[in-house]
Amino acid sequence: MEIRADDLTGDKIQELLSRHLHTCAQHSPPECVFALDLDGLRAPELSFWSVWQQGILLGCGALKELAPDHGEIKSMHTCQQQRGKGVASVMVEFIISEALKRNYRRLSLETGSMAAFAPAHKLYQKFGFYECPPFAGYKADPHSLFMTLTLNPAGNCQPVVNARSFYV
Repeated sequence: MEIRADDLTGDKIQELLSRHLHTCAQHSPPECVFALDLDGLRAPELSFWSVWQQGILLGCGALKELAPDHGEIKSMHTCQQQRGKGVASVMVEFIISEALKRNYRRLSLETGSMAAFAPAHKLYQKFGFYECPPFAGYKADPHSLFMTLTLNPAGNCQPVVNARSFYV
């Protein structure tokens, strides 16, 4: 799998992000959908990557800087036909690695609390994320689950992230 910095101009990534927004809207009330559209993902405080294999788009993810020591995972999505193949794990590992390079002390995320988001909960828990209160202007709501991971930029995080080669 190859992870590439993505400028969000390609048709394939735009279609995937459209499906991501549609999926979020299917499972959450409109006021509780915090997924970003293309313009939101182009904000200067965001880095966006896509995952490819042999010319096939597998998924995507983003990292938003909230503060000099705190980042947020955004827009994690795996193509339906690629699920269960480790794409999301590769992306989370990459984002954690990037957060460590940036000397973040904390990496957080917001996801849906409903059963449809259970695979995401399990994924993030596997990497040591745990539930936390709302952060960065989010408000508590029954449709959102907030999670965070404490990072130690001088060393690494718990649990230890597997070393992989990434292409940017």
